[in-house]
Amino acid sequence: MTKLSVNINKFATLRNSRGGDNPNVVKAAVDAEKFGADGITVHPRPDERHIRYDDTRAIRKIITTEFNIEGNPTESKFVDLVLETKPHQVTLVPDALGQLTSDHGWNTIAHKDYLIDIIGIFKKAGIRVSIFVDPVVEMVEGAALTGTDRIELYTEGYAKLFAEGKTSEAVAPYVIAAAKAKELGLGINAGHDLDLSNLKFLKQHIPYLDEVSIGHALVCDAIYLGYENTVQMYKRQLV
Repeated sequence: MTKLSVNINKFATLRNSRGGDNPNVVKAAVDAEKFGADGITVHPRPDERHIRYDDTRAIRKIITTEFNIEGNPTESKFVDLVLETKPHQVTLVPDALGQLTSDHGWNTIAHKDYLIDIIGIFKKAGIRVSIFVDPVVEMVEGAALTGTDRIELYTEGYAKLFAEGKTSEAVAPYVIAAAKAKELGLGINAGHDLDLSNLKFLKQHIPYLDEVSIGHALVCDAIYLGYENTVQMYKRQLV
């Protein structure tokens, strides 16, 4: 079964735009679980422009499903937060400081030694590690040498081509990369720009996906369709 992890960053973006505590991000996490999500994802950035570090601590104390923290481990503050809260999974993303959103995966060859060291720190603490990679076989092979448990396929390229109607072209490199990851014994997650229009097609072509992390599109859909209904609609795409 492919699990749905709901990224609640956008709830925090809305809250921060007005100040105060509406919407409450802890409640957003709890409700996502109640509505059927298999996990919660947060991506705290150094400037805390959406999810804050204290949000992460509060959410960790109360949720009952899997907790996934995404971020760039070159920030010592991020590493300390992960080791303090001990999520089920940490997803390492090579974001630049102040970056609007994630837009590329790790060069697992050039950063092999660094990744081996930082992954070792998290695994020693009993935390499963996933690293963000582009759908490139060489990067998947490099990931396997770092000691990571999983990769997360960065799916923006898939989503763009899919929206243009180039469905076969869109999914092809992801199928190849996922097959290589499976061959090498890596778990496979996916995320970025996945939505109700393209999720099922990806799942059909990579049936052994472990998890998808979806935030922006899901929250946008929830505005029109309702939060509970939207979570369940995304879950149905993964059957």
